[in-house]
Amino acid sequence: MQLPDVPMRHIFSFLDAASLLRVGQVSRYWKNIADEEHLWRNLCQRRWSISWEGLQVPSWKQLFLTQARRERCMMGAQPQDFAYREATGGLGILGPLAYFSGSDPSTSGQKPVICTVSSRYMLYAWDVQEGVMIWSSPVQQCKIKCLATLPQRSLAVTVDAWNTIKVWNCRDVNPLATLTMSTCCLSLEVFLTDDGPFLMIGDSEGDIYTLTVPELNSISHVNAFEYPVDHLHCSPNRKWIFACGTHQHVLPKVFLVECLLRPAVGRAPLFVSLPFAFCSQACWAVKCVNRLTIMFQGDFFRRTGFTTFDLTAESTGDSTAIEAREIASFMLPGGMDVPVWMGVRDGTAVVFESGPRLFLFTIHGLLLKEFHDHENTICYLWTDSVHVLTTSRDNYLHLYMWEEEGWHPHLRSCCHLEHRKGDIRPSCYDPIAICDNTSIVCVVSKCGGASVLVMYSLNM
Repeated sequence: MQLPDVPMRHIFSFLDAASLLRVGQVSRYWKNIADEEHLWRNLCQRRWSISWEGLQVPSWKQLFLTQARRERCMMGAQPQDFAYREATGGLGILGPLAYFSGSDPSTSGQKPVICTVSSRYMLYAWDVQEGVMIWSSPVQQCKIKCLATLPQRSLAVTVDAWNTIKVWNCRDVNPLATLTMSTCCLSLEVFLTDDGPFLMIGDSEGDIYTLTVPELNSISHVNAFEYPVDHLHCSPNRKWIFACGTHQHVLPKVFLVECLLRPAVGRAPLFVSLPFAFCSQACWAVKCVNRLTIMFQGDFFRRTGFTTFDLTAESTGDSTAIEAREIASFMLPGGMDVPVWMGVRDGTAVVFESGPRLFLFTIHGLLLKEFHDHENTICYLWTDSVHVLTTSRDNYLHLYMWEEEGWHPHLRSCCHLEHRKGDIRPSCYDPIAICDNTSIVCVVSKCGGASVLVMYSLNM
């Protein structure tokens, strides 16, 4: 006796990849169900915090298994397993930087390419595996202050000091589109939906602008605050957009993205306010896509706290109600160095730096792990759904990776890499770093006038 297809599919939808592979060995009937594409597509969506809309994937199972193999290789890698390349000579001070293509499972098969901004008023694109510059923009009229990329479409968006937005394909000399704003642009978020790519801009007047990409046509304009919009973060499912400022009178807001993409005439966009001022950081959970954790300062900036919310939107008739339900909150012990950076993965734990140490706490305040991999203060922390990177002026960066063990996520310490081999001089600026499943890129500035772009590629 065996269950029909529908209940079997429902049961299998709760299994992880290893379990699906095991049950596929029981019988041909079970294997046919365990190999169904929608099960592996769901695993990909839960594993990686990227946009999968509109992607043509030949085999979701093969995609998942290939990326999982790369993650295992990265997790077990040692410094000697990486090819080391660096770019020097007249680059100016580099940063920010972001992956332009090849950085996530949706662009599997492409070479990793990163974009970085230079103080010489230029945007560069680099082939990480070869360690060579493959494109550079013309010298711009002023400094580029913001950078965002959309790897699924191989597009980069920049904002300069004159508040001119430009969309680049990093192939042509000229941008695909240009738009000059009348106010100071402070934050930007670019994301992909079923309807295409969009850009949101937060400005100094408290406004949020929504634009099409790459055309930069206006879709909506809403006033969120009376003070600047310093942070914009879109949820992994592209349903919510978090907005906040750092002013003491600004309470963060979460907007329903659909209201900004399809504004109704005469109707204000739906949002909910979060009752915490002095919000300094916020992160959406990858596996629990409607869950948001914010970091705030309390007791006159002497202590740091973390609060986690679950967002819901319920429709009854012609109306929709949004609710942010607080599910956990805790304050750090007095005497800890105030953290600047934070990250989350599945919504049950938060990772942050404090001095030279890295901490992993549950969202309820239970200390899970404390790492001592740096001698000096951690000056930069970067996270995605798989990796955690830290840098310090001790001339090293450290890679951690998420593992699933038991009830809470486990963070594994992986490898310690030099910023620049053989150069023990301290950095004059905080080093910044990003990575994917096959590469790590770091910007190091050893003297006041120029940066070095360090590229580590995993030998597969």
